[in-house]
Amino acid sequence: MANCCAAQFYAASKLCLCICCASLRGVFLLRVTDKIVLSETELQWQFVRASGPGGQNVNKVSTAVELRFDVAHTRRLDSEVKSRLRKLAGHRMSDDGVLVIQARRFRSQSRNRDDALQRLVALLRSAAQPPKLRKATAPSAAAKRKRVEDKKKRARVKSRRARVDELE
Repeated sequence: MANCCAAQFYAASKLCLCICCASLRGVFLLRVTDKIVLSETELQWQFVRASGPGGQNVNKVSTAVELRFDVAHTRRLDSEVKSRLRKLAGHRMSDDGVLVIQARRFRSQSRNRDDALQRLVALLRSAAQPPKLRKATAPSAAAKRKRVEDKKKRARVKSRRARVDELE
């Protein structure tokens, strides 16, 4: 954060987004992780009228937010993160590789915009973390013995349910 000329923090939820002003061009950067930083030029915003609560405000103001991020053409994410993001995003990712996040939870446009940014950052952070590799383990000797004993016990219970011949 030493090279930032301005910092603005959004702490509406547990996520804390840091938006920094980069160089003299006035382009804002969205810091997702230490290695992933997105430029505001990569994000496309569209504002539409939302259904739901809001009274007459719903009919007048475009409060719903649609955030688009072109994952396929960004150079800020490596191929592994892109593939994990595609799996995590599911139906929110188009066939062209554009991630679409719709936020219409709140009545104000600014809160919906913050909500969309937070959801984008959460999705990118979870995609940035590589999955933990499963370590193959073998059952212990005691666990194997217990399993065999349980099977034998169950077999005895079932064998006692069998039909008994009258002559024997």
